[in-house]
Amino acid sequence: MDALSVHADRDELLRWLGGFTAPPGRTFVIHGEPQASEALCRTLGEWGWEVAVARLGATVEL
Repeated sequence: MDALSVHADRDELLRWLGGFTAPPGRTFVIHGEPQASEALCRTLGEWGWEVAVARLGATVEL
């Protein structure tokens, strides 16, 4: 075994998130390259999720 990673790829994340019976109130993408993070947000948005890419220094009220 040359390498071991605990990170899921996009398809694994979508499969896991697709198992939710209802989306959470809000979802933040906090990891990944900017283009990939935005693409994941678009996909989840198409599923009806309220989702955003977390921005450095931004604050949100939960």
